[in-house]
Amino acid sequence: MRRLLPLVLAASGCFYPADRGQLVESRLDKLANENQELQKQLEQSRLKLDESTRRLEATLEQLDKAARRSDADIGIQLQKNVEDVAALRGQVETYQYKVSELEGALKKSSEGDDHPKSAEATQAADTRKKADELKRPDDPKEFLKLADDTARSDKSVGRTLYNELLKKWPKDALAADAHFGLGETYYSEDKCREALYEYGKVIQDFGKSRSAPDAYLRSADCFKKLKMVAESKLALEELLKNHPKSDAAKSAKQKLADLDKAEKSKPAPAPKATKK
Repeated sequence: MRRLLPLVLAASGCFYPADRGQLVESRLDKLANENQELQKQLEQSRLKLDESTRRLEATLEQLDKAARRSDADIGIQLQKNVEDVAALRGQVETYQYKVSELEGALKKSSEGDDHPKSAEATQAADTRKKADELKRPDDPKEFLKLADDTARSDKSVGRTLYNELLKKWPKDALAADAHFGLGETYYSEDKCREALYEYGKVIQDFGKSRSAPDAYLRSADCFKKLKMVAESKLALEELLKNHPKSDAAKSAKQKLADLDKAEKSKPAPAPKATKK
């Protein structure tokens, strides 16, 4: 094929001296090598994405099983699984974004090739594009306001901004609000497991913050949705114990009363049949 290159150029009405022809061939070789390397990187990223997705599905399955358990260590098991889910989701999003970047680079390098993106990769790339278009304030308070305002209209972009804030100011008092904001984006999408992880960060790392009472309250709501009534009541009781004068405490009292009422109204379990 390379030997035919000078003939092709001549047939098209163009004349290239020998050194120019060699230069063109060299560039074609370089382009081919770049394509091979991009293909290799793309395949590796796809494999990592598939592996992370499998691990995520397995962890979610474990979490579903944990939600149906009633052992004494259910709270610890749930927290561990929620953390695993959050970490794996982060890996999946990272690989999806990497795959979309590689596909874009490969498409530019090889004109005429068509590599359709997955819906998830397209969404991740779109989220990153929208986030990159926003001007970031240097002040953490203004940054948080930008994240809060953005999250109201676009949860994915809002999450990106919250995570950026946490990376820039991990120890700032406003980090508690960022974790709570992240939890709210997941809660609004009925992703209680991911939301619980963020509310848990507020409670564990910023227990005295203004977001802590609401984090307890939301945690109780999440546990209730997961049919973990005992844990829901525990979260409400801890809220009343640690933040008795907060506005959230008033709601906690009512929610506790509702849970107690629901438990009392349940029919008694039928006695087990005895063997004769």
